[in-house]
Amino acid sequence: MNDAALGNAMKTLRAEAGLTQAELALQVGVTRKTINTVENGVFIPSALLALKIARALGQKVDNVFWIQDGSDNS
Repeated sequence: MNDAALGNAMKTLRAEAGLTQAELALQVGVTRKTINTVENGVFIPSALLALKIARALGQKVDNVFWIQDGSDNS
């Protein structure tokens, strides 16, 4: 699983929720830059942050984040 990466649907789900990056950041207690880097796959969030983001978006965490690893085990 060395080639694993974290995929996410944050941008789409955030837009569907009618939230800006800044609004989501405020709800979960981080900066807008942090939300931006998570959305773009630059930063992998902690489990706690991933759960907070999912809650703020009204989603289960596995609807927001998933493992991309080349195999189709999910």
